[in-house]
Amino acid sequence: MRVGMFLNYAGGFREAADEVVELERAGIDLVAVPEAYSFDAVSQLGFLAARTSTIALASGILQLYTRTPTLTAMTAAGLDYVSGGRFELGIGASGPQVIEGFHGVRYDAPLARTRELVEICRLAWRREPVIHEGAKYRIPLPAGEGTGLGKPLKLINHPLRDRIPITIASLGPKSVEQTAEIADGWLPMFFHPERAGEVWGDALAAGAAKRSPQLAPLDVFASPALAITDSADVAAAALAAVKPQLALYVGGMGARGKNFYNDLIASYGFEAEATRIQDLYLEGRKDEAIAAVPDELARAISLIGPASEVAERVAAFRAAGVTTLAVTPLARTSAERVALMSGLRAIVG
Repeated sequence: MRVGMFLNYAGGFREAADEVVELERAGIDLVAVPEAYSFDAVSQLGFLAARTSTIALASGILQLYTRTPTLTAMTAAGLDYVSGGRFELGIGASGPQVIEGFHGVRYDAPLARTRELVEICRLAWRREPVIHEGAKYRIPLPAGEGTGLGKPLKLINHPLRDRIPITIASLGPKSVEQTAEIADGWLPMFFHPERAGEVWGDALAAGAAKRSPQLAPLDVFASPALAITDSADVAAAALAAVKPQLALYVGGMGARGKNFYNDLIASYGFEAEATRIQDLYLEGRKDEAIAAVPDELARAISLIGPASEVAERVAAFRAAGVTTLAVTPLARTSAERVALMSGLRAIVG
C-alpha cells in the first residue's frame, strides 16, 4: 500500500513545496496537487518536479473540459519528462457548478469524453499520428467543420514513457465500471471501506471483466482525513473538522436530484441523513447541515484516533482493496503534518 497526501497550499505554494521535500525524506510515496478553481495544478507540479527526486507527483485532478485531450496528453508528457518519469495523470469530470460556472463550458457526456481522452492520450504518448473519430472529439477536425487545413500530427518530443499512469476520479456505477475497464487507477471520494463492496463491487467486477491484459491491476485510491492522536479532545476536534467538507459536498455540490455525493452517502445507508444535510444546506443553514453529518459516517471514512485504532482502519481500507492512501493530514503546521505522515508511513509499513 502506497502512502500519499493531497497537497493544501492555501498558505503559499513555496511553503508547501518545502513541506513536500520533507515528506520525500520521510519516505512518502506520492503527493497529489488539486486544481478545482484555484491556481492551476500544472505549474505547481512542475515546480515540485524541480524540488524533488523520488516522490511520485499526481494531478488530483485535471478536469476533462478545461483542456483538449491532446493538450492533456502534451501536458502529462511534459510533466513526466521534467519529473524523470514520476508523473501520474489524475483526471475527472468535476461537476457542472465548476465547469459551467467558472469555465463557461457546457458539461455534457462525461463518460464518452473520459474514454476518448484516455484513448487520445495513449495514442499521443506512443507518438502515433493523432487520428481520432469519436462522438465528442474528431481529430483532425473535418473540413466541413473548419478550414480543411488540419492534418494528422504526432507529438514532436519523445515521451519518457508511452504509458503514463492514468487515474480517473469517478463515483457512479457506469463511470466506475468504465474506470475499472480502462484506467490505471481509480480515485473515489468519501471511501467507506465497510460499504464500498456493496456500492461499487458489481461495477468494478463488470469493468475488470473487460479490462485489457496489458493493464496492471487497478490502483485503488482512498483519501481519508488523518489524525493520529491519543487525546480524546484532539480526536473529537479532528472528527468535527471532517464534517464541513462532507456537508458541502453532500449538501451543496449540485441541486436536488443532481448531486453525485448525496447519492453516494445515501447508498452507504445514510439516505435520511443525506436528505436532511442537503435540505439544510440549500436553505442556507450551513452550520446545522454540518451538525447533521453523523459521527459514524465521518469516522468511517477517516483515519482518526490512537495509532492502534488508525492501524485497524488502515487494515480495513486494505481489506476493501485500497492500494494507495492519499490522505489529508489534519494539522496546523508543516512540522505537524510531516510528523503525521511519518506516523502513517510507520503504520502502513
